[in-house]
Amino acid sequence: MITLHEVSKTYALGGNGHVDAVRGVSLQVERGEFLVITGRSGSGKTTLLNLAAGLARPTAGKVRVDGTDLWSLTDGQQSLLRNAKIGFVFQFPSLLPALTALENVAMPAVLGARGRRQENLNRAAQLLEQVGLSEKATAYPRQLSAGQQQRVVVARALMNRPAILMADEPTSDLDEETEREIMDLFAQIHRGAGTTIMLVTHTSQLVSYGTRAATMAHGGLADL
Repeated sequence: MITLHEVSKTYALGGNGHVDAVRGVSLQVERGEFLVITGRSGSGKTTLLNLAAGLARPTAGKVRVDGTDLWSLTDGQQSLLRNAKIGFVFQFPSLLPALTALENVAMPAVLGARGRRQENLNRAAQLLEQVGLSEKATAYPRQLSAGQQQRVVVARALMNRPAILMADEPTSDLDEETEREIMDLFAQIHRGAGTTIMLVTHTSQLVSYGTRAATMAHGGLADL
């Protein structure tokens, strides 16, 4: 489902300096896998996730999603592919403050011009029910706890029925109990829909939720 072949990412610094964030990584994530990648801050794991999603262009190497070479596409084609195939859960909720929880969840369908408004809102309501937030549909982000906001983000990521779910430190700002609730939600999504999940975290205890684990350090990947 996701293939990286000898992918590297180098960032230029001032003067002649540079940082090798990812160094020659090859990785294959099969359809239906739940891959958890752990590593310390600065290890390159978020950069690797962004490369896999086409959010960052590799300095070298190839990235394929469901057989498609991401960087053979135009910007518009990449956006359409991501919107159709990939759901994102970022480290911080990034909900639109002027929209209700229901409207935030429906947003990817609006951007992708999918279906009719009422159908989209009905699906958004179903997803809020799935993540246990039916009663918060009309609430605004400022009225939600951190854990509730992250549940809305997960629901939003599922709006277009993506084959792939990518998550970047989705529990970093949460207490231990809420972290467990969010990870149980990911496990439920994986079991229920067979969604391919690629999740990066600095918390090694979370590897038990995945079907496979890897460790990232100094831009390289190990323990696959």
